[in-house]
Amino acid sequence: MSFVIPPMETPSIAIAGSEDRFPVRRIFCVGRNYAAHAREMGRDPDREPPFFFTKPADAVVGDGATISYPPQTENLHYEAELVVAIGAGGREIPADRALEHVWGYAVGNDLTRRDMQNAAKELRRPWDLSKGFDRSAVIGPLVSASEIGHPSEGRISLSVNGTVKQDGDLSEMIWPVADVVAFLSESVELAPGDLIMTGTPAGVGALVPGDSCVVTIEGVGEITTVIGSRD
Repeated sequence: MSFVIPPMETPSIAIAGSEDRFPVRRIFCVGRNYAAHAREMGRDPDREPPFFFTKPADAVVGDGATISYPPQTENLHYEAELVVAIGAGGREIPADRALEHVWGYAVGNDLTRRDMQNAAKELRRPWDLSKGFDRSAVIGPLVSASEIGHPSEGRISLSVNGTVKQDGDLSEMIWPVADVVAFLSESVELAPGDLIMTGTPAGVGALVPGDSCVVTIEGVGEITTVIGSRD
């Protein structure tokens, strides 16, 4: 068998301290998983179970990249996030076994075209493209759970040009990692290579060309992204 067009390369992310890479199958993202962020977005965090949206696998971009300011937006936002990498698949995974399915963790930045998202919400239209555009999933090197365990607390922060904009703790997640994995596995069968971006603390805001954005998660790592000019 041959392909009628060249098959795409498998998207992947780095693994800390190794030349090996982790293949990316799908990227799932949890919306409003920190209470303070839910409130700043105008929602009541106590009334909603977790919900998910997706980014394409080839939206992944690594640490240290310069990303062109994306088209069709005047309000590009940062969102610092803990990223979970699934190493063993399954469906209807019980929460008390969910962490057994996690290969490791990484630092992420869920870039968002906020004005496009808000306009879509007002029109009750899907807002996929506000989240799933090119190079919108900044993800640093993975650290294996066998090395660092399963972080349930620790500072998560983001700075722009040296000024702290987001400053929270992983313990503030409404739905911790085990619950997120369990909930998601009720909707889809998880598979090795799936990534889950677990939500962002309060303090989201805009980036402009020339900005340097740094995300740090205690015990996991740090990533830097520079925002370039428009293409």
